[in-house]
Parts: sequence; structure tokens; C-alpha cells
Amino acid sequence: MTDGRVLVLNSGSSSVKYQLVDPADRSRPAAGIVERIGERGSRLRHTTADGARRTREEPMPDHRAALKAMAAELAADGLGFDSPGLVAVGHRVVHGGRRFTEPTLVTPEVEAEIERLVPLAPLHNPANLTGIRTARTLNPNLPQVAVFDTAFHTTIPEAAARYAIDTGVADAHRIRRYGFHGTSHAHVSRACARLLGRDPSEVNVIVLHLGNGASASAVAGGRCVETSMGLTPLEGLVMGTRSGDVDPAVIFHLSRVAGMSVDAIDDLLNRRSGLIGLCGDNDMREIRRRIDEGGEDGERARLAFEVYVHRLRKYVGAYTAVLGRVDAIAFTAGVGENSAEVRAAVVAGMDEGLGPVVDPERNARREDGPRIISPEYARVAVAVVPTDEELEIAVQAHALVTG
Repeated sequence: MTDGRVLVLNSGSSSVKYQLVDPADRSRPAAGIVERIGERGSRLRHTTADGARRTREEPMPDHRAALKAMAAELAADGLGFDSPGLVAVGHRVVHGGRRFTEPTLVTPEVEAEIERLVPLAPLHNPANLTGIRTARTLNPNLPQVAVFDTAFHTTIPEAAARYAIDTGVADAHRIRRYGFHGTSHAHVSRACARLLGRDPSEVNVIVLHLGNGASASAVAGGRCVETSMGLTPLEGLVMGTRSGDVDPAVIFHLSRVAGMSVDAIDDLLNRRSGLIGLCGDNDMREIRRRIDEGGEDGERARLAFEVYVHRLRKYVGAYTAVLGRVDAIAFTAGVGENSAEVRAAVVAGMDEGLGPVVDPERNARREDGPRIISPEYARVAVAVVPTDEELEIAVQAHALVTG
């Protein structure tokens, strides 16, 4: 791999996360986050390669001010936007529609298309665009590369991507399954294959990305063939604050019977549902603590846990049918990597019919890095594979600009 570092930017509506990544050795010379952009109490937290931390607390009225502060911190370490070792800025862009199927060098035409997709990701694409435009002003000669959350899922077959609604309406308004968390699913599926000592083209993997947002994917020979999120990140699994799958008529019912507006229903399903809607907590550690303490509060937490696990098991079963043969189930992201209880519950009782089973001792052990938690005899391996979306973006951006 050619030498050179990539600055990975994840630009949100009021924050910017950044990591300077060297894809050759996977090192992170610098990383940080700018929080509360445009609000009182703006703050930048910067971490150097040796673990030293610096904090800047100053007004940052917009993303330009935030990225200039970030650039100053990088320059203080000799890693600024004009440093010779920096070959590209890699941007996480949430929605790429059907057009963007791979990392893409940002041109005026690409920028315009990302903007055209704003109605499909109104909370994310505008902030992603702001990051691109601001980074360009800091060094106009530095390549800007967009890496799309949706790209990995563009290989799903049309039968999986289509919703069964009038095709004219669907096509006119670009309604179809796009899927999200694509950089995570891509990284984890490949890392899982390496963990098994096999080429990704030989392996069928079900990836369970379980964070506050959660999604599942079925990956056949390195290609995604099904994923749980749809037109938006609302569909699919039970999440921290999102409902996941519901009967669409729930929306009509709430409008007609409860008198709720579209915006109120949107807020309910995206911010007041999922685990927090079921039991008032969206932190799996707190939910497990309440279950262990028992009582009425514990029973409410237990129900939330069981709903969460039931949905996961249903998707694992469905994706087993889609794939035909499953070589591994890979758990990743905050809950997937850290909750032994969730992992055990998801595969419990499946060993006779579907093959996956966890070894209690391996599952309970806390370790860094990818690991197998199923026993040697298991027909389907169960793995914990830490996700690394920043590395995935850096590798893809680096490959694009260095050829």
C-alpha cells in the first residue's frame, strides 16, 4: 500500500468527528471531536498518537469555525491540511441513492447529486455536504472523497430492494430499500472471513450491527444480498430510540384516532420508540442491571430485552433462508461487541436447526480484536468483530486517490 494518510471526517448537524488514519499500518496519528457547533459551550477534544489530550472551549458558530479549530490542532502536531503526508480527506456521506456504488472523488457534479439526495436523508446529507465544502476551503488542492453508507447495499437484488407499492409512485419518488451502516457491514464481513481463515468470496455471513442504531445484513461471498434498514434508517431491528418494523397502518391509526401530526408520528417512531419507548432506557447495560434487580421495573426492562432479541432472532432466521448456507454470524458495534447476554440470547436454541451456538466461557470473556465465541464443533461460527468505519473509509479513499 502506498504511503500516505487520510483525514476521515464524519460531519453531523452539530458535531464533527475526525480521525487521521494511516491505512498502511492502521495507526491513528490524531483523532477528535468537535461538539455543540452553533450552540453555547462549543468544545473540541483532540487526542494525539501518544494518547495526550487537549481541549479547546471557544465559540464555534458554524462548521467552518469548527474545522478551522480542528485544522489548528492538527497543525500543532505537524499534521495540518498542508502536510505532505496527507493524501485525501475521506467523508462519510449517509445517502448515495442508486448512483453511488463505490467511493467517489467529489466534483461539482457529485456535490450536486449529493444535494439532490437531501430529501432521502434530510438530517445527514446537508451536514455531510457542509463538511466537504468546508474542508475544501482549507486546502483546495486536496482530494475530497465521499464514501457512502448506502454503497455496500447497492448489490442487493431488485426483489429485495423493491417495496410492493405502485411502481410509478415508487420510481417517481425514489422509494426502495437502500440500507445503511454500509461501511461497517463491509468491514465486518471481510474481517470475519479473515478470522475464519478464508477469502470473503467463499464466505456467507450474517452481520448484526448493534449500536443505538441497529441493522442486519446478509452477505454472500462478499456481496450484500439483503439488509434490514430501508428507505431510511427507521426500518428493521429494534433500536435505541427507533421502532424498527411496524405495521404501516399504525401511522394512519395514530393520525386518525389519536390526532397526531406527521411530524409527531415521525418523532414518536424515530426518537421515542425502540428500547427507550418500551422501558425508558436505551442503554443495554442499564436494561440488564434493571433485569437483575427484578421487581416491576425489572420486568418492564425484561420485556424490552425480549422484544429486542426476538426481532434479532427473526432476522437471523430469515437471512439464513435467504443465504441458504451460513458460515458465520458476526456481532459488532456497541451492543454487539459488549453484551454477552444479547449474543447468547440471539443464538439460544438455534443449534439443532440452524447451527449457531456460543461457548459460555468464550462469550463472557472480554477481549480486544476479532474473536470466535462458538465452540469448535459449531456448524455456524459465531464471532465478535469490532467495527472500524473510519479505517474502512480511509482504506477506500486511499485506494481511490493513489490508484
